[in-house]
Amino acid sequence: MTKSGVTIGAAAARSGCTPATIRFYEEGGLLPTIDRSVGGRRVYRRAEIFRLVFIRRCRDLGFPLEQVRALLDVMDGKGSCGAARSLVQAQIDSVRAKRAEMEALEQTLSGLAASCTDVCARGDVDDCTMMKDFAAAQADLGP
Repeated sequence: MTKSGVTIGAAAARSGCTPATIRFYEEGGLLPTIDRSVGGRRVYRRAEIFRLVFIRRCRDLGFPLEQVRALLDVMDGKGSCGAARSLVQAQIDSVRAKRAEMEALEQTLSGLAASCTDVCARGDVDDCTMMKDFAAAQADLGP
């Protein structure tokens, strides 16, 4: 810890970000320009660490960087709570769509595994039903 803040390593430990990620956020404008010590090292204060924790939480919740930027604007008083709610609702919609895709994928894979189990119940066969099913999905390849 320096007199006025902490090093990038300490900021990384406190925020859960790596030093490379912190530099990336700074270069991308998600963090303000960080003050430097007399020796030229970045010095992170409580406000920057709080901002890093906020960004990390947004990323953990799956928000893309542009939406994180918009949420930071709301946090900085440059946007409305309604705008933040819209972003969160859009993220909920995205998660629901991904969940539906994953459930469909699970059903397809379960069907493939079940077909193999049914055919291979008496032992391995030379003609794998799952491989036929994989190929059947691409049956209309044209000439």
